[in-house]
Amino acid sequence: MNLVLHVWRQAGPKLPGRFERYEARNVNEHMSFLEMLDVVNQGLLQAGHDPIAFEHDCREGICGSCGFVINGSPHGPLGDTTVCQLHLRHFQNGDELWIEPWRAKAFPVVKDLVVDRNAFDRIIQAGGYISVRTGSAPDANAIPVRKENAERAMDAAACIGCGACVAACPNGSAMLFTAAKVAHLALLPQGQPERLQRVLGMVEQMDQDGFGNCTNHGACEAACPKGISIDFIAQLNRDWVRAALSYAPHEAAEGAI
Repeated sequence: MNLVLHVWRQAGPKLPGRFERYEARNVNEHMSFLEMLDVVNQGLLQAGHDPIAFEHDCREGICGSCGFVINGSPHGPLGDTTVCQLHLRHFQNGDELWIEPWRAKAFPVVKDLVVDRNAFDRIIQAGGYISVRTGSAPDANAIPVRKENAERAMDAAACIGCGACVAACPNGSAMLFTAAKVAHLALLPQGQPERLQRVLGMVEQMDQDGFGNCTNHGACEAACPKGISIDFIAQLNRDWVRAALSYAPHEAAEGAI
């Protein structure tokens, strides 16, 4: 099959970018989208041109490295699918595809389809961990956890940090990512000692990095390749209010001293 690609090319963060037209000729419909880009890049290299820069690692939908917008949809037209899991059989011969990076203030373009997602790392560093000693892995059922909580914690932990939620949100919000990272610890006994500090720290860092506010469009859930529910955002909001009320009197008293 043959495809026409309009790919965003940008040599650096502060340089202007533009769409450039390429043709992917005689590609196999069973190729993944990234394999097709590999073929295009081989042709560019043979012609002495700069290859298209894009991120990838596991190519199994696990690492969250790959990610860009295809015809206006983060990760492409299929739901619950990363770019590396998207295959050419889901397109038609002769299709014209517009490929561009995540568009968000907090995700500046590094080169072509590669964006800087270090803002996600800073949100994790602000509280997405357990610092108390939890010991080695306990025996099964040694720590009682309600089945409902265990399943919800696993659902939240499925987040791979790809950034599709931010790219899909008209406000460039990272609330779904932050909510998932807060929730999977908040639902387990090990996460309780730092639960309130965690939500305050991570939300504050999210705001500092320039992510937008959540206005419940739901585009983040629709774009998430792991199908993470916006119900976690509601839980994040509840925890944040509880934390703000718990710490506000103490902080006010300290400021008065």
